[in-house]
Amino acid sequence: MNQFVVSDPQDPRIAAFRDIRERDLTGREGLFIAEGEVVVRVLASDASQCRPRALLLAEKRVAALADVIAALPDDAPVYVAAQDVLDQIAGFHLHRGILALGEKPPVLSLDAMLGEVRAQDVFVVASGIGNHDNMGGLFRNAAAFGARAVLLDGGCCDPFYRKSIRVSVGAVLRTPFVVMDRAQTITEALQAAGVDVLALTPSATQTLADYRRKGPAAVVLGSEGPGLPRSVIESCTAVGIPMAGGFDSLNVAATSAVALHHLQWARG
Repeated sequence: MNQFVVSDPQDPRIAAFRDIRERDLTGREGLFIAEGEVVVRVLASDASQCRPRALLLAEKRVAALADVIAALPDDAPVYVAAQDVLDQIAGFHLHRGILALGEKPPVLSLDAMLGEVRAQDVFVVASGIGNHDNMGGLFRNAAAFGARAVLLDGGCCDPFYRKSIRVSVGAVLRTPFVVMDRAQTITEALQAAGVDVLALTPSATQTLADYRRKGPAAVVLGSEGPGLPRSVIESCTAVGIPMAGGFDSLNVAATSAVALHHLQWARG
């Protein structure tokens, strides 16, 4: 077992864990930080598409994560520190006391993803989602309702931002996703693969509740406020979720949950 005690916050072995909040903004060249027991357990599990590179734990957390430590690759070190040292390394009070350094999965291509589309497949398409909480919520819902993949356009934030991973309760680490430049490119490729593509918009005349899918489907979700580009809406089947009380839309993560539940259970 590669377990090491760290007593100096400036120890070069834990440089990748230092000043987490500032480095969240600059990226980590193919690596990411996972935080908390639930997320780290996903990272170390067989379901993860990502590779754990190292763990940094508070002393009080080691015993509870003995099974996770045992499952790590042989070359993944486990660093253990007192809580005050851990806080100095992270740059803030890390009450969970559990951090992991992970390696992002290989980049997937849209062509490879759509090379074999099955009748039961459901895809989530995100356009311009820049809020990390919403991104984490989209991935959590995609995993919970069995979506095949999440497809992101270039206006979306990085799902491997630490907060997105945490909000997703680790779903980012186990859900296939593809990044393309434009949402229109994604929807056209889906349609060419025989996927019925729905654009969620308050301006739709058809309701989601009335839609019944007969094969593979995708739901396209835009950012709150601007919503989806008009060109995307016009090229897809526009559907909406009627609101009461003067509201025009739900939070995008909540919308994804409603839409995915419907697509998975209300079939023609």
